[in-house]
Amino acid sequence: MPEQRQGADGRPGRAAASPGQQAKSVSPARWATFRVLMEVGSTSAHSDDLLHGAELRKLSQADRNLATALVMGVLRWQIALDAELAKLLARPEQPLPLEVRVALRMGAFQLRHMDRVPPHAALSESVELARAAGHPKAAGLVNAVLRKLVATKAPGKPIVESVDAMATRLGHPAWMVRRWEGFYGREAAMAICGYDQHEPARGDLFLPNEAAEHVDVNLIDDGSRLIAELAAASHRSPQRIWDACAAPGGKTAVLARRHPAAEVLATDVSGRRLQSMERRLEHEMPGRKIRTLQVDAAELPAREGRFDLILCDVPCSGTGTLARNPEIRHRLEANEFERQAVRQRRILSEALKRLNPGGCLLYSTCSLEHEENEAVVNAVLGESDTRQRLRMVSIGDLLQRLRSDGIVRQDASDLTQLAPKDTLRTLPGANFQGDGFFAAVFAREV
Repeated sequence: MPEQRQGADGRPGRAAASPGQQAKSVSPARWATFRVLMEVGSTSAHSDDLLHGAELRKLSQADRNLATALVMGVLRWQIALDAELAKLLARPEQPLPLEVRVALRMGAFQLRHMDRVPPHAALSESVELARAAGHPKAAGLVNAVLRKLVATKAPGKPIVESVDAMATRLGHPAWMVRRWEGFYGREAAMAICGYDQHEPARGDLFLPNEAAEHVDVNLIDDGSRLIAELAAASHRSPQRIWDACAAPGGKTAVLARRHPAAEVLATDVSGRRLQSMERRLEHEMPGRKIRTLQVDAAELPAREGRFDLILCDVPCSGTGTLARNPEIRHRLEANEFERQAVRQRRILSEALKRLNPGGCLLYSTCSLEHEENEAVVNAVLGESDTRQRLRMVSIGDLLQRLRSDGIVRQDASDLTQLAPKDTLRTLPGANFQGDGFFAAVFAREV
């Protein structure tokens, strides 16, 4: 259904109400949720940043937990909620103000997915949100639509279902799911969609004592840790390590722990993220000297020299992280993949020039898309100035090394399915309980 920043009466609408305009009948958690969803829906802001912002920190722990559940739930299920709500609108083709749309989505999510929330609370506060946000005439519409929803049975899974219908039912853009079906098959695509709709799970890949000793398990996903562990395992004794796109710092910490004698350089293009990473590393690894530098990974100054081990976890579309970054699915367009790939090829090509003979470089993304992964690797391998000096390292062999070194659990599920063609491919919910990653390891011949 189309959205428009105008009033329900057709006049130009107003932006979301300021904190001082909060209606007394709206709970602090729902008001905070409303404001976060408004900002995500009208700007390029990220939900995770807003949920850890100053406004949410003012709430009680219980209210923060409720606001987080509401924000993430509405964003994960937005496509499915909109499809169901459209059937209950008298004129679904008529644009609605974003404030009204957000109020409807919040009410619908609570009614469909939060059994512990009384229906009258979800309904009445959604009505008040529309009114408090400057749309009193739309309050009646919100009330009528949500009452219809209460009286309507929730849609179930049909026996026969098209890919597009499955995508809508599981809250994903149909074009995205069609791509995944083509890459990985129908069953895997459905599993990915199902995984994305819930709080990210923590798997059982790593030994508990190892996780506690080497990394803050609350701040790094198992997929991210696996990438860092594979990079660390690719070289037994590096003297110099470069984490090229280092923020938020979890992978840097793993590399530094695994190779305590190595000199570590951590770079990132974002000064803000780099500062946050520095504070994190100081807290997690007091006394361990890790040099940081704000720079584009494709433009590292020549004075920094060469490295024995390089990790390039490059910026990407992030389609492997939709469970924790649900707004990506609402913003991403298919032409973004090739744009990202141009930047990724440049970073990888330049980083490989900094690799010492005998050194290893791990290239990775948290994308499920071919353009950002296999296509980038193949393009760089095909470049005339690198073709004769590089070889690919088997990720499968590195996974077995992690098992034999006691980092990966001996009873972990079959690791071979994660690296069917010497590169890593984790599929959330399908072959891995964690974010979706791709990885390939290059070695420069001596």
